[in-house]
Amino acid sequence: MQNTSASAQDPAHPARPDASPGDEVAAPPRAAGAALAGRVLRGARAPRAVVIGSGFGGLAAAVRLGVRGYDVTVVEKLDQPGGRAYVHRQDGFTFDAGPTVITAPFLLEELWQLCGRNMADDIDMRPVAPFYRIRFHDGATFDYTGDAAAMRAEVARLSPGDVEGYERFVRRSEEIFRVGFEELAHVPFGSWMDMARIVPDMMRLESYRTVYGLVAKHVKDDRLRQVLSFHPLLVGGNPFSTTSIYSLIAFLERNWGVHFPIGGTGALVKGLVSLIEGLGGSVRCGAEVRRISVEGGRARGVELASGERLAADVVVSNADSAWTYRHLVPPEARKRWTDRRIERQRYSMSLFVWYFGTRRQYPDVAHHTILLGPRYRPLLEDIFEKHVLADDFSLYLHRPTATDPALAPPGCDAFYVLSPVPNLLSGTHWPTTQERYRRSISALLEATLLPGLEGALASSRLLTPQDFQDRLLSFRGAAFGPEPVLTQSAFFRPHNASEDVERLYLVGAGTHPGAGLPGVLSSARVLDQVVPDASKLV
Repeated sequence: MQNTSASAQDPAHPARPDASPGDEVAAPPRAAGAALAGRVLRGARAPRAVVIGSGFGGLAAAVRLGVRGYDVTVVEKLDQPGGRAYVHRQDGFTFDAGPTVITAPFLLEELWQLCGRNMADDIDMRPVAPFYRIRFHDGATFDYTGDAAAMRAEVARLSPGDVEGYERFVRRSEEIFRVGFEELAHVPFGSWMDMARIVPDMMRLESYRTVYGLVAKHVKDDRLRQVLSFHPLLVGGNPFSTTSIYSLIAFLERNWGVHFPIGGTGALVKGLVSLIEGLGGSVRCGAEVRRISVEGGRARGVELASGERLAADVVVSNADSAWTYRHLVPPEARKRWTDRRIERQRYSMSLFVWYFGTRRQYPDVAHHTILLGPRYRPLLEDIFEKHVLADDFSLYLHRPTATDPALAPPGCDAFYVLSPVPNLLSGTHWPTTQERYRRSISALLEATLLPGLEGALASSRLLTPQDFQDRLLSFRGAAFGPEPVLTQSAFFRPHNASEDVERLYLVGAGTHPGAGLPGVLSSARVLDQVVPDASKLV
């Protein structure tokens, strides 16, 4: 879920192995003058790009394509841009629907720089400390921060005998980061040779271990093992089955911190839309795509649910990758991503999210709190393996008003609480289950961090796995697409350049490098290497 610094060296930009003759691929443009270059090309006959979906991956892709000279139209099913980063406004409260942990902000800054602008002029990004306050079931807490000395002190307080092992884990996290993030997050992985080249590094860094397995190798205390292994849950993975490559998140957060924009993540969406429009592109809401038009094996545009057809030279899907292939690409155009293959993939867990506002404030609650339940591994087995909705849970509690009080009326607090739950393979009937489940969560919060919660409620709304499927078009209601196990990572994920349809490209959580805000922004960065330069299509 993360990425590297704005001054990092650009990776190499090889031609796409499966590109057609004449489809030369240009290196990404530098920020200086890039926006002007795009506008000059648009004065001629600029090639058209249609981007399906306006999540962060789609918006970032639209910016990058616009800078490179494409005439870009983003089409969004919902009534406002953002996709899973939709913003709910009700009863005077502002609730960010989706991502709330902002890491690797340089990836966002880079988009502004490509347009000749400064993100700080539009976005007030604030560091969050602690990154997370972790509350164990017995009431003990652990403040997870980016300060090395403070973290050593917290580890020593929890388990003095594990301090040296913790330091070894951090060093290994940095090693994995240097390879897995700095070298590979922006590589297209369009060929098996891309995967073969990294096998030696993967073996050296023990990528065959799981995240939990790597943590357990270095520290012995059970609570500390939970603290250091929960990160895969933020990108849809089970710490007991997700490849240890994802241990890079620990160092990534230490390196660039955790942030939150004033105005909420909706402020970032608004800022990205302004970049797209400044490049001459457009974002159309209330425009659901019915199918991707494919002729002669090449994407030619999209057909909307209204019957309108939009012609395009390239199509980029920020929709869920399984949904894209299963429902938008005609079956006859899919030799690799057949219905059978799509249905046999392992998909991430889903989420139950309760957004609520209170008439009172809870100043002692951190911006990000993780409440660990009485079971760790057994609960994750229920969610990922057995697909059972358990009676207990672990929770992520978000209190954005800790950083931006304006997201709630005066004297009030805004929250959302997220519970990882099985995807729709569980068979749970959410319309009749959701209120009972919400009340169970409310009772736990009331008994721990938010006394008097039910009586203080001023606003409430729910998001269930059924909503992920019906509203957000996520296959099986999986919140993060394919589960990030080793056999569904890098080359084994749906490729950024479609293996089935020429000039169709994928960005977002379901393609390489994966879920999380840095992941989806990096997936858009990969397009600079695989989408033909606009001047070649004029």
